[in-house]
Amino acid sequence: MSALSEPVLVIEASRVWFHLDLAALWQYRELLYFLVWRDVKVRYKQTAIGATWAILQPLMTMIIFTAIFGYFAKIPSDGLPYPIFAYTALLPWIYFATALSRSSGSVVSEAHLISKVYFPRVILPLAVWHHAYLGTRYFTALSSPGLGHGPRRGALVLGP
Repeated sequence: MSALSEPVLVIEASRVWFHLDLAALWQYRELLYFLVWRDVKVRYKQTAIGATWAILQPLMTMIIFTAIFGYFAKIPSDGLPYPIFAYTALLPWIYFATALSRSSGSVVSEAHLISKVYFPRVILPLAVWHHAYLGTRYFTALSSPGLGHGPRRGALVLGP
C-alpha cells in the first residue's frame, strides 16, 4: 500500500480571530474531565499536607486581611464580622487569581501533549478553570460551618 492512499488530516487556521467550536468541545468532554481529574489528583494527593492546603491558604489569607484591614486600618465592614466580610471578598478573588495565573501557562506547560495528539486547545485553560472552581467549592463547603454558617445542601456537588 502506498503512502498516498492513507488518509491525511489537514488542520488549518480559521478565518476569524477567535472561533469557539462547541461541537469539538462536546466531542472532547471526556478529555476535559480527565485533565481536571489529573489536576485534582496532582494538587491534593501528592502534597505533604494534602487537601488541607485548600483550607489553610484561604483561611490564613482571611486572618491576615482581618488583622491588617480590620484591626489596624479600621476599615468598616457595615456591621458584619470582619472575618466574614473578608471571606466573601476573598472567595471570588482567590478563584479568579488562581484560575488566571494557572491557565496563562497551561498551553505552554502541556506542549508535550499538544505536539502528540489533536484536540481543541481551549480545553487546557478550561480544565484549569474547572479545577480552580472545584478548589473554591471545596474550600467554601468545608469552611462555611466554621464561620458561623451551617452546611448547605449540595455544597460539594460538582456543578450541573
